[in-house]
Amino acid sequence: MASASASAVPAQRSSSTMAADRQAFLLLRTVFTVAPILFGLDKFTNILTHWTVYLAPQATSVVPLTPQTFMYVVGVVEIIAGLIVAVRPKYGSLVVAVWLAGIIINLLLLGSFYDVALRDFGLLVGALALNRLSVGTARTTA
Repeated sequence: MASASASAVPAQRSSSTMAADRQAFLLLRTVFTVAPILFGLDKFTNILTHWTVYLAPQATSVVPLTPQTFMYVVGVVEIIAGLIVAVRPKYGSLVVAVWLAGIIINLLLLGSFYDVALRDFGLLVGALALNRLSVGTARTTA
């Protein structure tokens, strides 16, 4: 049982640990604010890529929209998700994580772009890390 008490969280945290937590929080908050907004805007311009290539046919069979119209909806949702992260990172990070899970499922249904699905899984884990960090920094962020 000695190991259990040794791994207990100390009552007070050092200022350098708190500063590192704050820096990690700000980095993740910035990325998960800016990236969804930029990717969401790009759904309207297709400058980075033609996003409909990444859309599984099952998506448009469930929601009867053209692939490009579907991407417009995706873009709006991504912009909103980024704004929520900016304002309420504790909740926005969960919105982004769920959204990324949906993207991963879409890519797996597509049967290709497994590399992108794996990257998005890493982003999902980052969004969950932001959520955990936002709990500890909620008092210092307004």
